[in-house]
Order: sequence, then C-alpha cells, then structure tokens
Amino acid sequence: MELPKVSEEAIVASRSDTELDEFGKEEIPKEDQAMLSVKSLLWHGGSVYDAWFSCASNQVAQVLLTLPYSFSQMGMASGLVLQIFYGLMGSWTAYLISVLYVEYRTRREKENVSFKNHVIQWFEVLDGLLGPYWKAVGLAFNCTFLLFGSVIQLIACASNIYYINDHLDKRTWTYIFGACCATTVFIPSFHNYRIWSFLGLGMTTYTAWFLTIAAFLHGQVPGVAHSGPTKMVLYFTGATNILYTFGGHAVTVEIMHAMWKPQKFKYIYLLATLYVFTLTLPSASAMYWAFGDRLLDHSNAFSLLPKTRWRDAAVVLMLIHQFITFGFACTPLYFVWEKVIGMHDTKSIAVRALARLPIVIPIWFLAIMFPFFGPINSAVGALLVSFTVYIIPSLAHMITYRHASSRKNAAEKPPFFLPSWAGMYAVNLFVVVWVLVVGFGFGGWASLTNFIRQIGTFGLFAKCYQCGKPPSAASVPPPGHH
Repeated sequence: MELPKVSEEAIVASRSDTELDEFGKEEIPKEDQAMLSVKSLLWHGGSVYDAWFSCASNQVAQVLLTLPYSFSQMGMASGLVLQIFYGLMGSWTAYLISVLYVEYRTRREKENVSFKNHVIQWFEVLDGLLGPYWKAVGLAFNCTFLLFGSVIQLIACASNIYYINDHLDKRTWTYIFGACCATTVFIPSFHNYRIWSFLGLGMTTYTAWFLTIAAFLHGQVPGVAHSGPTKMVLYFTGATNILYTFGGHAVTVEIMHAMWKPQKFKYIYLLATLYVFTLTLPSASAMYWAFGDRLLDHSNAFSLLPKTRWRDAAVVLMLIHQFITFGFACTPLYFVWEKVIGMHDTKSIAVRALARLPIVIPIWFLAIMFPFFGPINSAVGALLVSFTVYIIPSLAHMITYRHASSRKNAAEKPPFFLPSWAGMYAVNLFVVVWVLVVGFGFGGWASLTNFIRQIGTFGLFAKCYQCGKPPSAASVPPPGHH
C-alpha cells in the first residue's frame, strides 16, 4: 500500500504546495523552476538518498575517535566481530522500527487522520499501536538518550578543538561550542539537513581514512603491546561503546517521516551500516595496531597522532560534523518540546527557534559536568541505547503482531530473507535476551564502574579531562599490566 504524500508546510518553512506537486500532482510554473530546483537541491530533502545520507552521517561522528579506545579494551578480534554483530543487529531493529511506523501511519490514515502540520515520532508510534504505557516508556528512554547524545557531541567538540588550540581548556571550549550548537534551533526539520548530511558523511569519510593512513605511516610505537582483553570491566565497557556506535535509531522515525515515500526506508539503515563498516573497521584496527595499550589512557584517537595539517584538517571537519550531529540529536527533542508547549504548528521559524532554546541549556550544563570523552559513550550505550534501540523495538514488534488477525492485516509482511513470522519472533527474542544480559547487564556494570572511576579520578566539572601530554614510549605498560 503506497502511503499518501502529505505536506509539512509548518514544519518545513517555505515549502509550498507547488513544490510538492513536483512529485506528481501538477507541473511547476516555468518561472519558478530554477528557484525551486536550487532550493530543493540544498534545503528540501526527502528522497531515499537523503535518508541514506542522514542514517550514515548520524551513525559515524565522534565514535570514530573512541573505537580505537574500545579495541584496546577488548582486543582486535572482539572489536572486529562485535562491530559486525552489532551493526547487523542494529540494522534489524531499525527495520522493525520502520515496519511499525508504516503500520501506525497506515492505520491512522485509514481513520482520515492528517499529518499535514505534524511530525510523527517514535513514542507516538508506540502510543498508537500499544497504548499510553508504552508511549511513556518510549518517550523517557528516547528523550534521555537524545539528551545525552547531544551532550556527547559537545564534549567531543571541546576534546577535538583542544588538539588544535590548547590555549583554552576543554571546559572553556565547551562553553563556546555550546553557544555555537544552539544555532541548530533555526533548522526546522530533517527535510532541511540535505546538504548537511551529504557534507557530514564526506567529513567523517576523510577522518576515518586519515586515521587509517596516519596510523600505518606512523608505524607501531616502540614496545607496542596488545594485551587486551585483560579485565572484564574493560571488555564490557568497550563492547557497550560499540553497541552505542550502531544505535542511531532514536531519530529513525523522524528521518522516515521526512521522506516522500517512507515505506522505502526498510533497508536503508542496513545499506548505511555497510558503508559505515568501511570507515570504522579499518580506522579502529589500524590505530590499535599502531598504538596498542597506549590507547587505554587516550579515549580520543587524535591525541596520539602528531600535529600536522592533515590532522588539523580532520579535527576541523569533525568539529563541523559534530555540530551537524548535535542538530540530528536535538531536533527530535525540539519537536517533543514544541508539542508540550503547543508550538509545533507555528509557522514562524524565529518564534519556534526561541521556544526551542530551553532544550539547549541542560545539554550545555551536563556536558560541562561530565566531560568524560569515551566512558560516557559506554554508559549511554548500556543504560539507554540497549533499551531505546534494541529491546523496545523488538518487544513492540512481537506484541503488535501477537494476534493472527494483526499478522494477516499487517501493512508490511515479513521480509524476503526471513519469510515466516515465527522466524521474526525468534530473532526478536534473541535480540531482547542478548542485549538485556550482555548489553544492559554486564555492559551496565562495566560502564558505570568505569564512569564512576573517571569521576573519582578527575572530578565533576573537570577543567581539562585527559589533557596531559601523550606518554613516552618508555611509559607504555608491558603486556598484561594495567
């Protein structure tokens, strides 16, 4: 069933009905074609390609710089295997979310509900399919995850710029970048990230291959040791960082809703993940090969590479991309806040931007309070991503289609590679049990232990987290020693 094309004129500023007609209603007047084509090229994205760029760009941001740190905690073999494992598992649950979105929207449109001035979000899908209790759980986990996802981007900005300009401490840089990232309040919706998503993926592609090539050119440090894994707490901390890596689902529904034909989203996340593998696997393994155990005390990969114009270019590009990713994480929060205060259908960009500003303030404060680049990824992965991205979508899918009638009338049937409902239930149950035990259980214990250790070592509101000089070759710990 093909879903009707609905406009979002209040959400996407200046998008006219005439422009929507480009996709099949009536022709655009010739005198407006040039202006609209430029506007569409840079501003109004809703194609399959836009969704792919958004998913791929949103997956790989500062986590590129923390994956080598995870490899040092887990060892090379586990790092490679778990990246592929969690990447495929994340693609599966993104598929489930897309199926549930189409199911919800199909049911609502049969009731003649219009989404003309409304962006559908994940908690609304849960509410429509499963009721208010699921809505409350989805809203709590999703918003908390997005909040800390935004916090992580601010921390990453301060951590990265410090390697270009260390005249200011990281806390001061967090103040500065908090103000810069607050300008994302002016970006209306995910339609308007077309050019940013394209540029963002180019920036992370450069950074990933810079890390790979720079590590090989640098060569292995004298006395390099690859002793991981040596401790369970380190192993599961690294594992939950990888769990976090492939957990960009908190914005999946918003990206789908921005598409002209959201039912085509089904396999986009998998295709985006396959591309992300070409960035994360080579860069993390090359850095770990070159620096080994030294990465245990350097959660940002930039800190171990010599200062060159190539490295500085990678830092600048990552800073720009982190600004984009901050907007990705914050935009769903903006939508939720607009709905709470009754401003979601306001057409004025300036008024909506002003209404959104209170969302930025707690993010700013938390980034200054917990500046632990690397460990915070693992904590967020274990406590929030495990439920938001993996457990809740799997359970929601099983419960939505628990009755034979709901399976018979499903808007989306099981995929071609797993054509039975029993097979889907088996996969979903495996995801729930695995993530609950390994991701939330062991991962939560390990990441919280490591996080508390960072607080004990550096303190809250640390002025400059891990700002010391890189250790000399003589100080690299011998194999098996930490």
